[in-house]
Amino acid sequence: MGVLTIGLTGGIASGKSHVAKAFIALGVPLLEADDVAREVVAPPSPALAAIAERFGTAMLNDDGTLNRRALREVVFGDPAQLKALEAITHPAIRQRVADWRAAQTAPYCIYSAAILIEAGMTALVDRVLLVDAPEAVQLRRLTARDAASETLARQMIAAQASRERRLDAAHDVIDNRDDTQAVEAQVARLHRMFIRLAESV
Repeated sequence: MGVLTIGLTGGIASGKSHVAKAFIALGVPLLEADDVAREVVAPPSPALAAIAERFGTAMLNDDGTLNRRALREVVFGDPAQLKALEAITHPAIRQRVADWRAAQTAPYCIYSAAILIEAGMTALVDRVLLVDAPEAVQLRRLTARDAASETLARQMIAAQASRERRLDAAHDVIDNRDDTQAVEAQVARLHRMFIRLAESV
């Protein structure tokens, strides 16, 4: 299985990226799910070939790379098409994460994924660390940061797992409800705890 692996997750505008940077600053190896998702469909990957076969060559750009916008339009709002895409990409993602995890030599490592819970990827990690913020805080940050309307911001939040579902799945929680909260202090405390846990495994 490799070293102790923490799954870092959090709703949109929860501050997950801030927390990820704080762990990286402490020397913790961290793999971003977005980077993995791009890697597994880079040409000439088997997953890219399978996507072209299943959804058509219109899903490819002229240079042979994935046309993400075209694919998004096909699967967005269509559960059957999304499931077909996930059946192609998820096994490749799981393998990539497993290979990365097996290569780590630090006391513990982190797999950071916004949709860790929604995508059923919690089996890839030993513990789930949630960066938590109430919906009102997410709304305030989204409308300020991305200049999104409140309606759009609410839609973006609703597209992810509920706060309650994330809290139920979490082993550890970082409270990031207030921008003045000492996130680094919470990260430092968890860092020490994870090292102790890794030593006891």
